[in-house]
Amino acid sequence: MNYLSGKEESEAVEFIRMATEAALNSTCRRARCGCVIIKDGEVIGKGFNSPPFDKETQRRCFASKDSYHKKVTDKTCCVHAEQRAIMDALRKNPDKIAGSTLYFSRIDENGNPFAAEKPYCTICSKMTLDARIKEFVLLHDKGICVYDTEEYNDIFYGYNEE
Repeated sequence: MNYLSGKEESEAVEFIRMATEAALNSTCRRARCGCVIIKDGEVIGKGFNSPPFDKETQRRCFASKDSYHKKVTDKTCCVHAEQRAIMDALRKNPDKIAGSTLYFSRIDENGNPFAAEKPYCTICSKMTLDARIKEFVLLHDKGICVYDTEEYNDIFYGYNEE
């Protein structure tokens, strides 16, 4: 992982802003998130978290995560912003996704971005690897941090190792 500075940081701020705009479309009642996938300065995919096709019948935002069976590994009802952005890029720009960069933002109740937590979603980390996305970018308390997607996936699997 690497914290950005200078021109790279300025560009990343703009892409995080775009991810924040995408998060404004989120209908999740637990956490509102957004993503953009960028290749050569162009948005090739974007997404936000909400139930599949916004089907209210699938909403389980208020269900206790402890209420799910132990084999349920994704304890949210929503399609993740990263998943939606990857699917969007694969639909619209399949030839551009390899080597791209994914920017993620989580927003508060007022629509303002806030620092991301420690990585923990192996589903999204595996999808970024499989889609051949090169980097995953997050806003942290210390600044904007860029991860190589293989490193990012490794961090997820070490989540409980502290």
